[in-house]
Amino acid sequence: MSQQQPDGRTPARRTREGSPWTGLWVVVAKDMADHLTSARMHILEFLILLTAGGTVYVALQNLRQTVAQDQFIFLRLFTTAREPLPAFVGFLGFLVPLIAISLAFDSINGEFNQRTLSRVLAQPIYRDALLMGKFLAGLFTLTLVLTAIWLLIIGMGVLGLGVPPSSEEVARGLLFLLVTIFYGGIWLAVAMVFSTIFRQPATAALASIAVWLFFTIFWNIIAGLLAQAFVPLRFGTPQEILAQAQLARTLARLSPNTLYVEATLGLLLPATRSFGLVLPSQWEGALLGSPLPLGQSVLLIWPHLTGLAAATILLFALAYVLFQRQEIRA
Repeated sequence: MSQQQPDGRTPARRTREGSPWTGLWVVVAKDMADHLTSARMHILEFLILLTAGGTVYVALQNLRQTVAQDQFIFLRLFTTAREPLPAFVGFLGFLVPLIAISLAFDSINGEFNQRTLSRVLAQPIYRDALLMGKFLAGLFTLTLVLTAIWLLIIGMGVLGLGVPPSSEEVARGLLFLLVTIFYGGIWLAVAMVFSTIFRQPATAALASIAVWLFFTIFWNIIAGLLAQAFVPLRFGTPQEILAQAQLARTLARLSPNTLYVEATLGLLLPATRSFGLVLPSQWEGALLGSPLPLGQSVLLIWPHLTGLAAATILLFALAYVLFQRQEIRA
C-alpha cells in the first residue's frame, strides 16, 4: 500500500491536485525541444534567414546615401523594397502564418494518432495544462525565432550603416516585434482549433491554410461587396461615398492581415496619422510629413493590438472547449 498523508491522499494524488503548473511547464519544455529540433522548423528558419538577409542587404544599398538625412533610418530596413524583392514586412505577412500553422496543425491530433494522449494524461498533467502548454510552446518558439531575426536585422543595419539605432527606433522596433508575435499567435490558435477538430494532420493543415488564404486574398474583396450591398450609392453624395468606404474599412479589419498591415504602417512609418479616408477638416493644424511621437503612434494602433490579442484569446478558448469535450481512450 502507498503511504498516506495526514489528509488521507497518496503522494501521487496530492501532486496531481496540488501542482497543476508543474505539468504545464513540462509540456512547454518538451514541445519546445521538439519544435526547435524538427526538420520542418529548420526549413522554415532557413527560408526566413534567406529572405531577411536578401531584403535587408538590398535595403542597405538604397539607404547608405541617406543616413544623415533620415531620422528613422533603421525602420527603413523593414519597409524599403527594391525590385524584384518586396520589403521585409511583406515577407513576414506571408511567412509568419505559415510558421505558426506548421507549429500547431498536429499538436493535438498528432497525440491521438500516436496513441500517446491517454498515456500523457495518465501522468499528473491536466487537460487544460496540456493544451495551454502546447500553445505556449508554439508561441515561445515563434517568439524566439522572430526575436533572433529582429536582432539579425538590427545587427546588419549597425554594420552596414555605421550608426546605432536611436532609442525611439528601438522602441518602435520592439513594438513591431510584439505586434508580429500577436499576429502569429492568431494563426497558431487557428491551427490548434483545427488540430482539435480533425484527426488527420493533413486535413487540419489544409483547413488552416484555407482560412489564412481566405482572409488574406478574398476577404477585402468580400468586404467591398458587402459595403456596396449595405450602403448603396443611390445619389452619389459625398456622405454616401464616405459611409460606404468606412463600412468597407471596418469589415476589412475583421481580417488579421488587415490589422497587422495597418499596425505595421503605424509603427514603422511614423508619419502615418490615420488609416483609410481622411476628411480635409481633420488635417487642419497638422504638419504634413512630420512624424508622430511614439505615444501617439501607440494610441493609433492600440485598437489593432487589442484586436489581435482578443482574437488569439477567443480562438484558444474555442480550442479549449472543443478539447475538453473530446473523449480520451487508451
